[in-house]
Amino acid sequence: MTGRVVAVGETMLLLSGRSVGAVPDLDTMHVDTGGAESNVAIGLVRAGVPATWVGRVGTDPAGDRVVADVRGAGVDVVAVPDADRSTGLMMKERLADGRTRVTYHRRGSAGSAIGPEDVPAGLVEQAALVHLSGISLALSDRSRATVDAVLDRAEAAGVPVSFDVNHRPKLVDPDSARRHYRAVVERSTVVFASDDEARLVLGREERRDDEDDLARGLAALARGTAVVKLGSRGAVAAVDGVLHRRAATPVRVVDPVGAGDAFVAGWLAAVLTGAAPAEALDRAADAGALACTVASDWRLPDPDTVVSVTDAPEIDHAVHDRVDR
Repeated sequence: MTGRVVAVGETMLLLSGRSVGAVPDLDTMHVDTGGAESNVAIGLVRAGVPATWVGRVGTDPAGDRVVADVRGAGVDVVAVPDADRSTGLMMKERLADGRTRVTYHRRGSAGSAIGPEDVPAGLVEQAALVHLSGISLALSDRSRATVDAVLDRAEAAGVPVSFDVNHRPKLVDPDSARRHYRAVVERSTVVFASDDEARLVLGREERRDDEDDLARGLAALARGTAVVKLGSRGAVAAVDGVLHRRAATPVRVVDPVGAGDAFVAGWLAAVLTGAAPAEALDRAADAGALACTVASDWRLPDPDTVVSVTDAPEIDHAVHDRVDR
């Protein structure tokens, strides 16, 4: 069995409309949970890699549901209870024009208040890898300080770090984002980003560098490995100066939210179990595609459901809006 991955970040209660329509038009919504880092942890466990999620939740029913769902998926949970703050909320709508719209309500949430002391002693130091995302850098000063402390601990113990940029433009301005992201990228073993996120980190928003150059640029800034996620156009990875490309796995898209996290989990699980970069990219693409076939950030499709892979539309045809409050 491979070593344990530790993922640190916020997870929220998710209310999702299963029928087409905006929230004012819906009679019912499905209760679920979602969070970038816990989604990755769940994907890793599903692939046979043990994982621990560290976060902070309110002492409320939403926090209870978050803990139950993540733990129920096989992830070890370190969830610090916060009696003064509420668990964050996200709402997901399937709009008539084909978009998926996600609204986040998490300003001042329990998850945004995670502190360095919330990550138990020895947990980072004994991990095979630590996974972080740019969301934690944008949520609050305290959350950003936690990322810095985890990075310090990982570096001191020689533990590799995985970083998914996961930019949230509603939470942070571009200049601050670039500064904070670059500081983490430079200390990361592997970095994941969309092409737009790669341009932001590299300061190339006004240039149209191709994906190969973006992957090379990120890998050079990091410690040798970068993966640029391109949605329906696949992905490109730069590993120790060698480029690897993979077309997207075609599927009929139900909901693209969470596909990026599944992709990251697929790559990390492959690499941690000894796979070469080309195989890791295959497994990541397949995992991301599968996540698009269900109306959940992390659940698998029903085993009786046949996932169509012929005559499929683009994997990212449903563009989702992110509104952070």
